[in-house]
This record gives sequence, structure tokens and C-alpha cells, in this order.
Amino acid sequence: MQSKATTVTEYIKELPVERRKLINAIRKLIKQNLPVGFKEGVQYGMIGYFVPHRLYTAGYHCDPKEPLPYICLASQKNYCSLYLYAQYSNDHEKHWFQRAWKASGKKLDMGKSCVRFKKPEDLPLDVIAEAVGRLSVQEYIDIYESAIKPKSTARRKANKKPVGSSTTTPKGQG
Repeated sequence: MQSKATTVTEYIKELPVERRKLINAIRKLIKQNLPVGFKEGVQYGMIGYFVPHRLYTAGYHCDPKEPLPYICLASQKNYCSLYLYAQYSNDHEKHWFQRAWKASGKKLDMGKSCVRFKKPEDLPLDVIAEAVGRLSVQEYIDIYESAIKPKSTARRKANKKPVGSSTTTPKGQG
């Protein structure tokens, strides 16, 4: 359920008391571990942590008016979600995160970038803290740009067969 709140304070105020406690606990953890340069605000109807336009003027490729998202935290209908864009964008980060989570002994309920949870005890807080603080703004921008850059046209051309070409020799010619 996407919020219409325009500030983090408004977002938190509209939550039921139990969800407010849960979101505040995770928010506090994120803020304690967030590297210098990332900012907090409301993005896509969730609490967002992002690279501000002053550091990355291009913004988010899906909507350049939006700053580049890094992490989002949301209260959904049946659970809470933590969206980790670096883990979504980079296989190395994703594999690190999954191994670290597994080593904690906790069950991971994760989509492509979304970790779903119902209570803080569901989360290995040390893994979340490390994931949040693991990348500088520039390291994250580099991962993001690598993920969105188009594949080399030279590679695409090399993989295409010319029209009318065949890998077999026509009958009677070989």
C-alpha cells in the first residue's frame, strides 16, 4: 500500500502503532549505518535513502526527476519491506548478502530486491547494517551505471548471423 505522505514524519504517523515501532527500529539502524552522501526522504510512497541530484545529476533512469534510490523501507499490507537496490543491481552484492544472511541462520524471504519481514527478530540486524554501510555513494553509482549501460553493439553484431547465412554446406557443394 503506497503512502501519499510527503515527509518521513508523515509516513510514520500514518502507520499503526506496532508497525510504527517496527519501521522506526529499522529506520534507526539504517540511519546509523548509512554512508555520508546518501539522504533520507519519501520516494515512491516509501521511506527512501537515495543519492541526491547534487551528487548524481542524471537521477534515476526510470524517472530522471527522481534521485537515484539506494534503499527503501515500507509498510505493506501483510509485512514490511526493505528494498536493497545494490543487491538487485549487482551479482557480487547479491551473493554476498545471501551468504551473510544464510550464515545468520535466519530465513530469507526475498524477491529481486525486496526483503520481506514481520518483526525485527526476522532480520539479522548485523547483516542489514553491513549491507547499508557497505558501499560509498560513488561505489553505488558505479554499480548502478554498470547495471544500466547498454550491452556493447560490437558484441550484439558478432552474435547476429547475416541474413541468408547458413552453417551447413548446400547439397552438392562439398
